[in-house]
Amino acid sequence: MNKPVKQKIGFLLALPPSHQSSETVEGLAQAALNAGHEVYLYLIDEGVKNMTSQAFRNLAQAGVRIFVCAYGCQQHNVSTADVEKEFTLCGLVVLSGLIDACKPFISFT
Repeated sequence: MNKPVKQKIGFLLALPPSHQSSETVEGLAQAALNAGHEVYLYLIDEGVKNMTSQAFRNLAQAGVRIFVCAYGCQQHNVSTADVEKEFTLCGLVVLSGLIDACKPFISFT
């Protein structure tokens, strides 16, 4: 019996928690994690506002690697003073690396 292939799956979320895409990304990321894949999520633009959501904290604690655009936090007044240890503040170089490393890489903008 063939073992499922573990993939690196990436998501980009540029929309706020109030947008339906935030819930969609959360569900897809959880499903991919449950299927045994490595899951990466980059929050950019208004997507950085999801950093304070319990659903995204739960994803991070479950093993989704979440990267947050530091510039986006500054632009959208999202405090970086008490960032959860599971979140990584970074810049666009990390996003470029994720796009290259993850197949598929799905963008919600």
